[in-house]
Amino acid sequence: MDQAFRKDKKGVGSSFIILHVMEIKDARYLISNPNYKQCPPPERPEYAFIGRSNVGKSSLLNMITGKKNLAKISSTPGKTQLINHFEVLSEGNFKWYMVDLPGYGYAKISQSSRRRWEQMIEEYIRKRENLVCLFVLIDSRHEPQKIDLEFIDQLGKWQIPFVLVFTKSDKNKPAATQRNVNAFIRSLLVTWEEPPPFFVTSSVTSEGRDAILDYIGELNRSYTRG
Repeated sequence: MDQAFRKDKKGVGSSFIILHVMEIKDARYLISNPNYKQCPPPERPEYAFIGRSNVGKSSLLNMITGKKNLAKISSTPGKTQLINHFEVLSEGNFKWYMVDLPGYGYAKISQSSRRRWEQMIEEYIRKRENLVCLFVLIDSRHEPQKIDLEFIDQLGKWQIPFVLVFTKSDKNKPAATQRNVNAFIRSLLVTWEEPPPFFVTSSVTSEGRDAILDYIGELNRSYTRG
């Protein structure tokens, strides 16, 4: 399968060498839209976050930005049903977008609504021209799930740059988390020549925050240089 992720000189996963932790000065909710055509003008670098329902996406966004209530956390899976844009202000007064996408998988909606939902996500991912990288969230508490692997393989076919974010590492013992992460990477290698960059995170302990901010910061610098 063709590679659909950006290779990074700093390594992969836990071997990332953090060069400079980007400082987040402010972050705010901007707008929600039902399709990519109504999204803000594509004038800034954009990073979107997606995963199965109840993977901890809102908590991760809040942790990354340091804003406890930036993204609304719901106990109801499938609550996010629009493309949600947040404007982030980082050091040097540089502005970029963080996007909360609807989850895939479980959601109590009709088949017709589900199809519209899936089309909305696909069109955004494939047509949003300023999307620099897609962060695909994987629940580290579980063994590899077919729906996650299939979604990632689809990204490969679409040639979408992405990285993996393993969430909720605090919910398991470290050895169990590492075992599940390793199992997922091995499953990917059945169809991929090499794994994408990945991060192990916890919204409770802030594990992985510095590495993700460093990664986005480097991509922002590449974006401005380009």
